[in-house]
Amino acid sequence: MTEGKVMATGKIIKRSVDSLISKGASDFLWDDALKGFGVKVLSSGKASYILQYRMGGSEAKSRRYTIGSHGSPWTPVTARAEAERLAILVAQGVDPGEAAKARRREAVDLAFSNFADRFAQSLSGRWQATVIRNLRLHVKPVLRNKPLPKITRVEIVAVLDAMPAGQMANRRNVFAVMRRLFKWAVSRGDIERSPLEGMETPPAVQPRDRWLKDDELRRIWTHAPKTHPCFGPIIRLLMLTGQRREEVNDMTWDEISRAERLWSLPSSRTKNREPNEIYLSDPAIAVLDGLALGPKWPRQGRVFATSTGARYTGYHKGKLKIERLLACDGGEAVPDWRLHDLRRTVATGLQRLGVRFEVTEAVLNHVGGSRAGVAGIYQRYNWKTEKKEALRDWGNYVAALLEDSGSACAKAFD
Repeated sequence: MTEGKVMATGKIIKRSVDSLISKGASDFLWDDALKGFGVKVLSSGKASYILQYRMGGSEAKSRRYTIGSHGSPWTPVTARAEAERLAILVAQGVDPGEAAKARRREAVDLAFSNFADRFAQSLSGRWQATVIRNLRLHVKPVLRNKPLPKITRVEIVAVLDAMPAGQMANRRNVFAVMRRLFKWAVSRGDIERSPLEGMETPPAVQPRDRWLKDDELRRIWTHAPKTHPCFGPIIRLLMLTGQRREEVNDMTWDEISRAERLWSLPSSRTKNREPNEIYLSDPAIAVLDGLALGPKWPRQGRVFATSTGARYTGYHKGKLKIERLLACDGGEAVPDWRLHDLRRTVATGLQRLGVRFEVTEAVLNHVGGSRAGVAGIYQRYNWKTEKKEALRDWGNYVAALLEDSGSACAKAFD
């Protein structure tokens, strides 16, 4: 089997293997009945079973495949059976070595959870955060470590069916994340076809029109600090700025200026890739002062960092705690509200205060309505002064709600 040296041959059985090991030298024993089947022994006494074969005839270079180390489960009997199976594959044109590599790659690199992490890391900006969240909450718990090539349409449907009833509006987002992930896998050559090919996008859900009444807004504001050191201030800034949840959650100290009373939200963190400048009203300044433990704010780092320094992700738990507090404060029920309703509440509140529609859209950084189509291309006025006045008035309105609510809410800025 190896040029320049005559290799020992014989029947590979337990007695012959034990004898070879007892010599304490490196050696081979090739089976005299099954061509290519052998056992390799090292001077350390470790033995392993191998199969030596050629792909493409006698002129092809010989290859060696390690079946496994001597011991459970590989004994002379089980190793011989495996060598016979592999020899049949070779005769059929299948390379056992390449097949083993493919299996290892499928089990590790193409395990869905691992592959999903690599896919998420290939992204950037706000879309990356959305992908990571949807994969973690909805897709990984169902697909787990199933090899990517073995995921079928049935599993994709299972992911969507497993989503809670309250998440039905998010089905389209989860579907879009999976579609992009599998499209990326096809482009890399990791799979031949996407299991989502031919599937219809889940139907759009009727847009919500829920906004919080003044009393609801006041009570949620009051209970927010009793939930989590990050969640409470996030809720309050959502109420005061009208920005999106992830935009507030990922706020950094270098984006905000106390002297200018301004939050400069970069385009890399907005949904529409348009930067936005948000005026910080007195209540918003108070919230941030509370986080900074005074009027001197840090120059860098996350505004909402957990005890480990990571970004906050406990929205569901925080909202459930607020709902428990609301149920115990003696007020009326606050039905069917969501965090995104706070953004709609700000928009509605600005309209109630008489703010122009164009200014409200500019505050929300919403590309639509007055900022869509040709008007959005040629009308580039940023409404900075009007936005400042609108958010200042809205902050004063919220503060007035708290002052009017009595002692329970008068401490809201403490």
